[in-house]
Amino acid sequence: MSYAIVNLLISVINIYLLIIVIWVIASWLQTFGVIDARNPVVRQILSVLDAFVEPVMRPIRRVIPIIGGLDLSPIVVILGLYFILDVLGSFLRSGNIF
Repeated sequence: MSYAIVNLLISVINIYLLIIVIWVIASWLQTFGVIDARNPVVRQILSVLDAFVEPVMRPIRRVIPIIGGLDLSPIVVILGLYFILDVLGSFLRSGNIF
């Protein structure tokens, strides 16, 4: 049972990492005018991505502000999630789960 929970957490974190990467790329594409946010489909996709990512990024931005137009919060969140994945992986390898 415990292994199943840890594997589920690892899968959810990996999916969330993918969502963050897609969100970052979409924001770059929007900034450089490659995609048009006035398009209803694009606007809906961007709002769904924002709904997933912004609640996590907002507290990080309070601590680490945007510096020279560069938002470092995705890097901090990605590093934190990789740390959590490493801890969960070490639990799986060692067999010391709950």
